[in-house]
Amino acid sequence: MENEEKFLDEALLQDGIEAEEVPAEEIPEQEKCEVLIVGVRFPSGAKTYYFDPNGFTLSQKDIVIVETARGLEFGTVTVSNRVISASLAVLPLKKVIRMATEADIKRNEENKIAAEKAKKICAEKIAKHNLEMKLVDAEYTFDNSKLLFYFTADGRVDFRELVKDLASAFRTRIELRQIGIRDEARAMGGLGICGRPFCCSSFLPDFVQVSIKMAKEQNFSLNSAKISGSCGRLMCCLRYEHETYEEALKTTPAVNSSVMTENGPGKVVETRPLAQLVKVRLDEGNEAPKLYPCSAVSVISQGNGKRPKPVEEKKEEPSVEEKKASQPQKPSDESRKKRNHRRDDPRRNRNREGEKSEKRPSDTNS
Repeated sequence: MENEEKFLDEALLQDGIEAEEVPAEEIPEQEKCEVLIVGVRFPSGAKTYYFDPNGFTLSQKDIVIVETARGLEFGTVTVSNRVISASLAVLPLKKVIRMATEADIKRNEENKIAAEKAKKICAEKIAKHNLEMKLVDAEYTFDNSKLLFYFTADGRVDFRELVKDLASAFRTRIELRQIGIRDEARAMGGLGICGRPFCCSSFLPDFVQVSIKMAKEQNFSLNSAKISGSCGRLMCCLRYEHETYEEALKTTPAVNSSVMTENGPGKVVETRPLAQLVKVRLDEGNEAPKLYPCSAVSVISQGNGKRPKPVEEKKEEPSVEEKKASQPQKPSDESRKKRNHRRDDPRRNRNREGEKSEKRPSDTNS
């Protein structure tokens, strides 16, 4: 019975049936059940992870000690107790060990101070070994079982000797992690050109893919200094309104398009997709460009002066008699007989044999 249900679920997925169309009795058991979770964020990042409350009733900004793959960690609650679908969580959930005590808070502060000292020592070790790497941050796990160093580098770095020196200096497990330039900006923190803290270090859980096309669609200046963040990459906030602009641009004529307005034909010189407005300069007269709603203009030709291709008229199919007339006619019997008679003419064959004999070298010359 279980094999039959598994086979049915796989068949439904292969057929592309949406979850809404699948009957309730055919939905996997894991998607039917719900779990109680609590969201916790760690100081080293802005991403929220789900944990099992383990009987605790927690509110936002509560400080807790949780169990992770790295051991015990110190974190802050960002999502209070709530029930969610099991499909949204990675099961089984790690548990909340306890509410943080004053001793835990004091220990966390001591770990931060020790990490700063470790960072200075590691920087000296890197200079000693002449390694081409930039140290970004250092972090102790809450139970001091591991010391992590984060660094950036242009390529691969052989830091085996460095790890040996650090292990002998700190007498604990050492881990070096190479991160990207965007991760460096998240770890360092700072203020963006908008005057607010970096999105990646304040609330953005994951980095999103950003392209120069998003800046063009939103009419931003393509000056790299204006659309790039402190990390040197395109700003993450270009993605926030991208989908809205995409939908608005579908009903907005492009710049340089020829349009027909209530005052006559003109050319689009500026667009405002979110407001669904276009600024049009009329072809007749020397008036200043006017604003028109996108719904009040009709496009004559697309941007850059390209006229739409004319619609080809469908040709009527020829009649049966016309098809017969256009087809090559087969030769008649009389013309076929004449051609065969010329081919069998002995005089014609004699001439051909004479030509061949002239071309063939004589025996005397040989």
